[in-house]
Amino acid sequence: VTLSTALFLATACGSGGTAATASPASSPSSDSGMMHHAAVDVLASRYGNILVDGQGHALYLFAADKTTESTCYDACATAWPPMLADKGATVDAMHGATGSLTGTTTRKDGMLQVTYNGHPLYYFVGDKNPGEIHCQAVVNFGAAWYVVDPNGRAITKS
Repeated sequence: VTLSTALFLATACGSGGTAATASPASSPSSDSGMMHHAAVDVLASRYGNILVDGQGHALYLFAADKTTESTCYDACATAWPPMLADKGATVDAMHGATGSLTGTTTRKDGMLQVTYNGHPLYYFVGDKNPGEIHCQAVVNFGAAWYVVDPNGRAITKS
């Protein structure tokens, strides 16, 4: 089931953020919280199709992450919470997402962070509702943050 109306986002992140309108490709799961049985899905947005979690929340990659290991901790991880998965959980690829691109990496605290095409995935703390994209193509904590296309590449347009 698709949302009948698109979400209009009136606020933006920092000085370079852009609000976006998006509508989910499918109805999100009923999981709650940031740590759960992980699922990656695809959502149509003003930036094209992007990766979202099973609830429709936008997922970002951090340009400073050059490998599957996260470089975002402390204040960075407060503003950009990692997408976490329970230990032993598999990452489900739904609809336009590709299962072979999903994975996990172990963070310094032992938690498992979801990866896609080798990139650790994050949320932006200001994106409160499914479909919100408040912080696309901004530099924060020393590098740029981008939503991710279904092939696992950064979408760099702002």
